[in-house]
Amino acid sequence: MTVFLKGTDDAPAKTYHLALLDLDGVVYRGADPVEHAAEGIDRAQALGMRMAYTTNNASRFPHVVADQLRGFGLTLDDGQVITSAVVAARMLSRHLQEGARVLVIGSNHLRDQIRLNGMVPVNKAADKPEAVIQAWYPELSWQDLAQAAFAIENGARYFTTNKDQTLPREGGMAPGNGSMLQPVILATGKQPEDSAGKPESAMYDEARQLLTDSQEKSLDIGRCLPVGDRLDTDIEAANRGGYDSMLVLTGVARTPAILTAPAKLRPTYLAEDLRGLTAPQPQPSKEADQTWHCGGQTAKVDDDDGHVTLHALDGGGDPLSDLDSVRACACALWEYQDRGGDMDALDLPAFVVGA
Repeated sequence: MTVFLKGTDDAPAKTYHLALLDLDGVVYRGADPVEHAAEGIDRAQALGMRMAYTTNNASRFPHVVADQLRGFGLTLDDGQVITSAVVAARMLSRHLQEGARVLVIGSNHLRDQIRLNGMVPVNKAADKPEAVIQAWYPELSWQDLAQAAFAIENGARYFTTNKDQTLPREGGMAPGNGSMLQPVILATGKQPEDSAGKPESAMYDEARQLLTDSQEKSLDIGRCLPVGDRLDTDIEAANRGGYDSMLVLTGVARTPAILTAPAKLRPTYLAEDLRGLTAPQPQPSKEADQTWHCGGQTAKVDDDDGHVTLHALDGGGDPLSDLDSVRACACALWEYQDRGGDMDALDLPAFVVGA
C-alpha cells in the first residue's frame, strides 16, 4: 500500500513529544548555523517539544557539539546530543564479549565510549583485536586504513559507525565515512557486518532509550519525529524503525530525488527548514480523476502519454518554489510508481529533472 505525505491541523511540535534532529545540514553546516534552525527549535520547545540531537558524526564529544549549539543561542544539556560513537559502542557491546579488544579507527570520543561499554580500544593490528570499528574523523590517514585492513585480513570482525557517503561542510560536500570505508572494503573484500548510524534505526531507538533513562518517562515511537535532510539516511532510518519523519530542504535532499523516491525513502512531512516544526502541514488529497491537490496546487500523471501535468502557479513562476506544488506532485508520482508505472519511461517535466 502506498504511503503518501500526511498533514497536521496543528503544529507537529504539539503532536509529537520528541524531535530527533539530525545535525549536519539541518542545524549546522560545519561551524555555521543553518538558517532559521535556532528559531525553529526555540519555537518548538516553547510549544513543549523536547529535542534530541542525533548525528552520524562520531568525531566530536557530545559536550563539544552541545557547546557549539549553545553558541547558536540554543538551550540544551550535553546528554541531548547522541552521536554515532555512543550508539556504535552500545552496538558492539551486544556483538562482543566484555573485555574484547577493538581496533578503533576514529576519535578519542569513540575510544572513550568503547571503554565505557566494557571493551578495550587498541591502536594497531598487531594488538590482535577481535573487531575493527571505523569512523570518520579529521585526522583519518592511510595508516589508519592499512591497520584496519591488516586486522580484518587476520580475522577481526568489521563494524562501522555509519555509511554516509558525503558530509556537509562550510565549503560544500566533503567525503563522508561511507566513502572512507571503500578502500578497506576493496582491500579486504569484506563489508562491515553492522552499522550504528543511519539508515539503521538504532540511532533513533537508542536516543529514545537514553532520554527515557534520564527523564524516567516512556517515549513511544508514535510520539517521536525524526527530522533530517537526507533521504537515504535520516528518512530511511525512520521508515525502517516505524517512525513518522520530516524532511527539511536545507541540506542534501533536492526536489527531483523527493519526487522520484522509492517507498523506503519517502518522508511523512516536507518543510523548508526547522520552522516547519511549528507550522501545520497541509494534507494532500486526491480526486476521483486521480488529480492530487495540496494548498491550491495540483498535479496529475497522465497515463495516456506518460507526462506529468502540474498546474502553473498563479502568476507563473517556478513550480518548485511552492512546497504545496512539490507535495501534490510527489503524491502523484509516488502513486504512479507504486502501481507499477515505469519511472524511466515517464516524460518528466524540466522542473523535475533539472532542478
